[in-house]
Amino acid sequence: MRAPRGITPGARSAPYAKRARKRAMIVGISVFELHLPTSRSLKDKRRVVKSLIERLHQRYRVSIAETDFHDLHQRAEIALAAVTAGGESEMDRLMEEVRNQVESDPEVYLTRWDPQLLEGAS
Repeated sequence: MRAPRGITPGARSAPYAKRARKRAMIVGISVFELHLPTSRSLKDKRRVVKSLIERLHQRYRVSIAETDFHDLHQRAEIALAAVTAGGESEMDRLMEEVRNQVESDPEVYLTRWDPQLLEGAS
């Protein structure tokens, strides 16, 4: 197939050339535990945890799920994962915002926060 007139085969347009630059991909993961002191049943816990998970997913577009303590009504473990191409500082900012959002929820106490950053090969 021939290239259109005025376009050299293999040449890239300016916008594509900018996107082609190598940037470090950062994966952030965090496992955190919550204490829910006002929860009196698994139904209460489910309402609070589901609401928090949905709020964090909608606001920050992170992958997030309840991962442990399913049978305890005042304790929950939640894990989240996110990917950015903006570098470590962007991921640090995202993780800090997520943590602040969790800590601002009046129905939960954050008892453990364990963030980790993984850098992808470029």
